[in-house]
Amino acid sequence: MLNSRNDEQRNTVSFASKLAGSDAFKALFREGMLLVEEAAAYLDGPGRQESRGLNRPDALAYASESMRLTTRLMQLASWLLLQRAVNEGEMTQTQAASEKHKVKLTRQDIASSPDVFARMPERLRDLTTQSLRLQARIVHLDQLLYSGAPASAENEARAGVAAQLERLRAAFQGS
Repeated sequence: MLNSRNDEQRNTVSFASKLAGSDAFKALFREGMLLVEEAAAYLDGPGRQESRGLNRPDALAYASESMRLTTRLMQLASWLLLQRAVNEGEMTQTQAASEKHKVKLTRQDIASSPDVFARMPERLRDLTTQSLRLQARIVHLDQLLYSGAPASAENEARAGVAAQLERLRAAFQGS
């Protein structure tokens, strides 16, 4: 019974790993990087001009939301780049898991109250909404990939030894 369970675990294909290496991930990666570029172009150009037309409290809220947007997108881009490195064989899933602690994927909402956010320029609101949707998808994929992340080589060796000991116990109990 122990052997069949181990065989099943070895033969099980991780849906999350397949998804992370698929064309769907490539599309998610492109979407994320494009959103980073769009946000940077907006915040450096039209966004800067639009923020100058806001009253003082709204300009402060704009600054806060734009910083949160930039931070969120940089964290998402970092995660996407890590996962792409895994997909391209530049690092293992275990290495990515140990590097991933530097990436903060906490779910964030809009900092401003809904009425203040509604007064923000339309493009900032749109970019923020897109980034929050992207974040939700990446957080979900991250949880699928890393909540049951593969054990380190040391833990795998311990599990192998434990399996061998269990077989020995079963053999001696049966004799």
